[in-house]
Amino acid sequence: MNLNFNSALFEKERVIVVEMETVKLSAIVMRWYPDMIPFLKQDELNSVIVLRDGLSILEPEDAMDIIHYSICEHQNSAYLQ
Repeated sequence: MNLNFNSALFEKERVIVVEMETVKLSAIVMRWYPDMIPFLKQDELNSVIVLRDGLSILEPEDAMDIIHYSICEHQNSAYLQ
């Protein structure tokens, strides 16, 4: 009987835990760019955003990228209707 097992089968599995947080775009805007609130539509502000590492470590530059992307997405969907 040959018991030559692959050693990789017995290695410990590494588990990477990523904290994800779901927020509305309005929470991101209010935190970093509250002066933009009057310029955004309500449906844009109500957009659901999933942040891979949570709101607490989001940088202002990343927040602006998310706001910009969300506005573009809403404009694209308006053209498709």
